[in-house]
Order: sequence, then structure tokens, then C-alpha cells
Amino acid sequence: MPDLPLKLACWDYDRTRPLIDGRVKPRGVDLRVTLMRPQQAFAKMLETDDFEIAEMSFSSYIGLKAQGHCPMIAIPVMLSKMFRHDCIYVRADSGIKTPQDLKGKRVGTIRYASTGVVYIKGFLQHDFGVQPRDIHWFIGGLEEPVKAERPPRTPDDVRITLLSQSQTLEGMLKSGELDAVVVLQLPGSFVRREPHVARLFPDFKTVEIDYFQRTGIFPVMHTVVIRDTVHAANPWIAKSLYDAFCAARDIAVHGLYDTDALHLTLPFLIDHIEETYRNLGADFFAYGLAANHASVAALCRYLHEQNLTDHLVAPESLFVPELD
Repeated sequence: MPDLPLKLACWDYDRTRPLIDGRVKPRGVDLRVTLMRPQQAFAKMLETDDFEIAEMSFSSYIGLKAQGHCPMIAIPVMLSKMFRHDCIYVRADSGIKTPQDLKGKRVGTIRYASTGVVYIKGFLQHDFGVQPRDIHWFIGGLEEPVKAERPPRTPDDVRITLLSQSQTLEGMLKSGELDAVVVLQLPGSFVRREPHVARLFPDFKTVEIDYFQRTGIFPVMHTVVIRDTVHAANPWIAKSLYDAFCAARDIAVHGLYDTDALHLTLPFLIDHIEETYRNLGADFFAYGLAANHASVAALCRYLHEQNLTDHLVAPESLFVPELD
């Protein structure tokens, strides 16, 4: 019997490369991988029938599950995990020195409901007492104007202004019309080291290590979803794909700790890996719900607290049941 042909849309990570180049093959599946940036993969899965499997924004997926008519089911592959304390940028002359100083300030963002921004709003609330309603939010493009849209279900007490199609977050930060931006991409002005912009947390790694050790949260940004009709017709593919993604991740992670030759073009890679083991544990990029329960539960809670879901979604309801 020939292998089942399935198309996957995802980005070119070290942990997906063994699937891309064929070193790892899912049992019983002829996997055909198309590389695309995460936002493109999300849109393709949500708006077309081009792919049976895709990388997916975790907050978008939870939002669909909360609505009760989600056309896909996730496997517990935490394809992207990132701390986000480094993603808050402030004007150097804004007077913002601590997270609490964000209260009453004008803060720009691209996507109010994106996973990373939801986590940021969550830790601002729970660790520093800064709630979304304490900030005046501005939504628009970072360096290029876009047609901004107000996120659905935003509470009335959260003040949101949409940028015009002639405005950008970068431009408004530089002119002083914004006090800070919360963005997942590196702002060009910060990369160029322009003097008006700085990180809220200059020593963000120390803050993020403390956050993990206090909470157990290593934020999950993206998961992997299967179209529900495809899974219903072939339920066995969930475990086959999960096992393959785990095997591909293992190749990537285990290859990092090698002093014979550096796997990545980072001169202090070995020191970084050993530091990561000390602070996050050897299984720092674990898949599976059990190992990521604190992070998944936090995101579900933050989405509900921020009124982005109408009820608290249970982490156990998000994934194919037979997979942990």
C-alpha cells in the first residue's frame, strides 16, 4: 500500500529540517513540505485547502477551539517556543524605567491578539500589576502602513486607536506620538541603534530565566495542526506525525552540544547550551502537553482574562486525545 501523500506548510527551523530534507520520514506518510514564513502558513491553513498540515499560531488555534467550530486538530508539537520579555521597546525619554511605568502610556503593537503579545500582556498583569486597560493601545504596521483592524471581543474599558494608512509604529515612536511598542519583530530603529529607542528590560535574559524558574512557563508560540477531515479519515497519522516531529527535533537539539565542530555559527554555542541546561533543564524544548502544561494553561488563562475567548479553554481539549 503506498504511503499517504500529505502536504505540510511550515518554516525552515533546525527542528523541521530533518523532515524537509528527508532524514526523518513519518511512518506511512509521503510528506511534502512547503517552506513559508509562519504568518503565511497560518493564513494558508485558515483560508485555503492547500495543505493538510501546517504550523499554526497557538492563540489563533485556541481561539478557534473556544468558538466550537474549529476545522483542525493539533498535535502537541510546540514548534516555536520563545520568551518575550525582550519585545517591549520604549522611547529613551519617555520616563518608562519599569513595567509599572507603562500605565497611562501610549503603546503600539501590530497584532493585539497574537500569541507573543498575549503572553506579554499576561506577564505584565500577573508579575507587575499592569492590566491591558491601563494602557492606551495603538494598532498598525511596524515600518509599513497597513489597514489596521480592531481585534474582536476587546473589552470596552481597553482603549484602542487604529493607525491610519499613512502612519507606522516606528514613525510614531520616533516622533514621540508613542511612548513604547510591543512587537515581536526587531524594530529597524533598534537594529540601527538609534538613540531614541531602548528595551524596557535591557538584561532580558536574566528576567526571562527568573520568570521560567518562578512559573515553569517557556511560552509556546506555534503548534502543528491537521485538518480535521483528514484526521478523521486517517486517525493514525497523528501519532506518525508526532513521532516524526519529535525525531526531527532530537536531531536538531542533540546536534547543538558537540565540541568536535560547532553546529551553528555561534562562537559561544557550547557555553550557551550548558547555561540553558542549567537554567531550563536538559529537555528544554520538550514536546507533549505534560511537559508544557504550565505554558499552555497560562496562555489559555491569558486569552480568557483579555476577553479574547468567551470561556476558559482546558489545555486537555486542544490536542489529539491519544497523544499526551
